[in-house]
Amino acid sequence: MTDQQIKKQTFPVLGMSCAACAARVNKTLSRQEGVCSANVNLATAIATVEYDPSLCSPEMMKQAVQNAGFDLLIDTAKEAEKEAEDTHAAHYRQLKFRTIWAIILSLPVAIIGMFFMDMPYANYIMWILSTPVVFWLGSGFYVNAWKLLKHRSANMDTLVANSTGIAYLFSLFNLFFPDFWLSRGVTPHVYFEAASVIIAFILLGRTLEERAKGNTSAAIRKLMGLQPRTVIIDDGTGEREVSIDQIVPGNMIVVKPGERIAVDGTVTEGSSFIDESMLSGEPIPVCKSAGAKVYAGTINQKGSFRFRAEKVGADTMLSHIIHLVQEAQGSKAPVQQLVDKIAAVFVPAIMTMAVLTFIAWIVLAENGFTHGLLAAVTVLIIACPCALGLATPTAIMVGIGKGAENGILIKDAESLEMAKKIDTIVLDKTGTITEGKPVVTDIVWEAENADIQRIFLGLEKHSEHPLATAVVQALSQANADNGGDCLLTGFESITGKGVKASWNGKTYYAGNRRMLAERGITISPALSEKAEAFAQEAKTVIWFADEQQALATCAIADRIKETSKKAIAELQQRGISVVMLTGDNEQTARRIAAEAGIAEFRAEVLPQQKSEYIKQLQAEGKHVAMVGDGINDSAALAQADLSIAMGQGSDIAMDVAKMTIISSDLTKISEAIRLSTLTVRTIRENLFWAFIYNLTGIPVAAGVLYPFTGFLLNPMIAGAAMAFSSVSVVTNSLRLRMKRIR
Repeated sequence: MTDQQIKKQTFPVLGMSCAACAARVNKTLSRQEGVCSANVNLATAIATVEYDPSLCSPEMMKQAVQNAGFDLLIDTAKEAEKEAEDTHAAHYRQLKFRTIWAIILSLPVAIIGMFFMDMPYANYIMWILSTPVVFWLGSGFYVNAWKLLKHRSANMDTLVANSTGIAYLFSLFNLFFPDFWLSRGVTPHVYFEAASVIIAFILLGRTLEERAKGNTSAAIRKLMGLQPRTVIIDDGTGEREVSIDQIVPGNMIVVKPGERIAVDGTVTEGSSFIDESMLSGEPIPVCKSAGAKVYAGTINQKGSFRFRAEKVGADTMLSHIIHLVQEAQGSKAPVQQLVDKIAAVFVPAIMTMAVLTFIAWIVLAENGFTHGLLAAVTVLIIACPCALGLATPTAIMVGIGKGAENGILIKDAESLEMAKKIDTIVLDKTGTITEGKPVVTDIVWEAENADIQRIFLGLEKHSEHPLATAVVQALSQANADNGGDCLLTGFESITGKGVKASWNGKTYYAGNRRMLAERGITISPALSEKAEAFAQEAKTVIWFADEQQALATCAIADRIKETSKKAIAELQQRGISVVMLTGDNEQTARRIAAEAGIAEFRAEVLPQQKSEYIKQLQAEGKHVAMVGDGINDSAALAQADLSIAMGQGSDIAMDVAKMTIISSDLTKISEAIRLSTLTVRTIRENLFWAFIYNLTGIPVAAGVLYPFTGFLLNPMIAGAAMAFSSVSVVTNSLRLRMKRIR
């Protein structure tokens, strides 16, 4: 089998509910002849498969996955994606419906079971209310447990199905046949509240989890939404609007002001400024004229132009970024939930222990059947996964709430746990370390008076150049009391150089130094020296002149945020390496890095290079966090172990990222790491107490104390112990609220 024969493809997977399901699909795909590797990502519900098309086909893989109890979507990318989205949306709506009704029906059962057991018909009311919870709202647990049983596997669903099923059936027997126990001197009890409340709790957790999963695919959908659905093409007979799917290389495409560019190509006619920040991260739009390359997803500003389509569909730069994001998300190992891992061993062990307990009582004790049955049921009830199931989600919920209170939005538990392990942080420059918008930092005047300033303001107000906005903002504030700009005549834009206009019969210019040099305009040594100093600081210089001499020079730069230097110093004090990556030029990057206190940086980096750099760091064994705010950062964010977006950045970055800093203040990253440390510690404490409860409670439930003390744990006491363990776990999680993360 040669490398040329190997094909790599991704398929949406339907029907997975836990890590064991993902492992089962992964194992099924890996066993198929011709499949070199398979990686099933539970979080994104995507299977990435490398296979030899001559030995295996998508249809064969689909059949194998269906035989394992799941489904694989192998249609065209758009159809499969839409079907997967529709299925997820329907599943989420169903889960939400089941959760709400499970809580509504379980609440009165719990209240009656705890406080009103002696009221008339209490047991019958609890039975009536708990039955739909167990057999209707919680039916999914039993279906999944049966599927796993057929494949000799177990997970959280198996625990829930066994414990709630036994509790319900045992309670039902006690409700209708109480004499069986009364004749043997035993008081029959019911445990309907245990069965219904456990199902309500677990359904609530599943609903929250499904909601988080939905946000993952939203990022890809938004990236795809950057392409317009229709474009205007000129086929020689005139302009007409067509679907983007109809574009082929060679088509002549017309782009008007404010429109997004549909495909990659080369400008043939006209000129404009294009916002390419989604690709380069550079905040200043780029001038495009005949012969220049343009890319899908970038935004045209004020001008109009035509370009020849060259790369369409999956070949465009935007499609490549989308592919990078999908690949980075899919390459991560499936989310192995700790509880599911334990359940694979824990469930069979508990089932075996319950059976052995029953047999041991029959063999070793008088009236062994009665005591043995009670002991076996008590083991199953006390081994209920409530505390185990609550240990992680309660701590996570409190931790995420604590983060939100402090301006840190956290998408999932995995990222919250990962934050404490981070040893390298990669920062984007524009909008992350800097403010992300060009501003005038200096204006030096040769001959300063109110009229001169107003003429400069008038020139820049008419200019289409994106930097003109920064100049207008600065001059408008300075001339607010002078009547604003002057009324200019004969305005003309000089492509690639600047603008000119007349006032009182005299011509004035605003633009670059080349425009002044071509017209023989003199520049004083003082102004020239200042401009050189601005250039050394990596600032963009704009000149203002009349017909004879330069009247002013203006410096524009993207300023560093006030909190960036402090935040970077805090991270370095924690022993974390800080690296800056930017699409900007070397000179500007060096200045920003030096000002921020960053020793290592890389400039002129494209989106795929950012992602590759993070892969390189990960290959060296480092745990990498990526912090960015733009679409150009999305692939790198998806690749990183922890992705953090700035709240004032793009929606795409925030959707891909697992954390979002609402205020865009980098000092919040240290707080997020501290919060992660506290939350993980709480999770470990919760799991410790949940396990201690089971390790001590199960032997007592089995009757190990009976030969020495005559004590046999009553199932009702086992239920109370189970409830106490849950309360202790929740209480410990709530302690997080009082912790300081600053």
